[in-house]
Amino acid sequence: MTETLSANERLGLAPTDPRPAAETGPLVDRQQTNPLFNDQKMKLGLFGTNCSYGLIMSHAPTTYEATWAHTVAIAQRADALGFEAMIPVARWKGFGGSTNFNGNCFETYTWAAGLAQATENIAIAATSHLPTIHPIVAAKQATTIDHISGGRFALNLVMGWVTPEMEIFGGEQRQHDERYAFGQEWLDYVSQLWSETGSFDFNGQYFHGRDVEAYPKPMQGPRPALVNAGNSKSGIEFSARNVDINFASLDTLENTKSYTSALKEKARSEYGRDITTMTYGLIVCRDTEAEAKAAFQNVIDEGDWGAAGNVIKIAGSGASQSFDHAVKKYQERFIAGWGGYPIVGTPEQVAEELGRLNEAGMDGMIMGLIDYNEELKYFGEKVLPLMVEAGLRH
Repeated sequence: MTETLSANERLGLAPTDPRPAAETGPLVDRQQTNPLFNDQKMKLGLFGTNCSYGLIMSHAPTTYEATWAHTVAIAQRADALGFEAMIPVARWKGFGGSTNFNGNCFETYTWAAGLAQATENIAIAATSHLPTIHPIVAAKQATTIDHISGGRFALNLVMGWVTPEMEIFGGEQRQHDERYAFGQEWLDYVSQLWSETGSFDFNGQYFHGRDVEAYPKPMQGPRPALVNAGNSKSGIEFSARNVDINFASLDTLENTKSYTSALKEKARSEYGRDITTMTYGLIVCRDTEAEAKAAFQNVIDEGDWGAAGNVIKIAGSGASQSFDHAVKKYQERFIAGWGGYPIVGTPEQVAEELGRLNEAGMDGMIMGLIDYNEELKYFGEKVLPLMVEAGLRH
């Protein structure tokens, strides 16, 4: 007779309650299954590998393409290198210009489900524009992916700042702070679906449900990892209250240090919880500084300024206060890294700058690369050993 092992036994964890998971809730402690909670000092991830042109609004040469075969190859390479996370961009409409930047884009829940099956250790996120999906559907999809991945799922919560995208769903864009009020109720509903046993009624300002239930519960306990990239006053409040990781778009190390310390203190003092911070940006690493700078400059020289202008127009209209500083001062950062923090130089310089970001309070970085699959090989050979030497990785 063949013995049937439980999910926990297959993972080498303690046996679970013999009752079905639908009745008992989470199966495993996420500290044991989700690498976003591991002890690496400087965590690493990839950002935007589900969308055409990734993080660069440019015609700079690359083998990267938004096909399923290519995105799987990239994810598996990052997984083999020990990276912690794959974070997609949720996009419903391109930004026009000569590239129609990000217009060719895989939907992120199904993308995450596929990559969860195709990888072994890396955390896989879905990025969700909350106004575009009902909490009951999102909760069920997230739970499904969490089970497929064995407890490696993360949900990146986005309030829906791109007005043209929100309008194609047939509704009006909410004002900035109301989007976070909506997001809080959305997350409260999802959280109850993940945790409540039996059925319940939900009566809020934006959502109403009668005799609601959701089974099974997520694999991760106490819940799947949550991420948010809000950097405005309302975004910081939302992150401090709710999520495990805040992604920040910042311009200087000084601003990074003040931002991370204030956010972490707010989470501790006002909500009695811990939060980590990660940043994002384009990394261009070459054998010499001159080669790296030339490659970075080529991204800008070959940039799609039409698409960049459209992004800047939307972001500068008050749609997303998280990008206000970048809109005013760092327009080229949209061309070369989607407004993130660029790191350009030799392997030694890249490792050193990652160290400085860590010293400023960043617990990790999700990166864009001009050529994800090919440059990951170089990063693994040249930069990761230096990060180990510096005590940033082990």
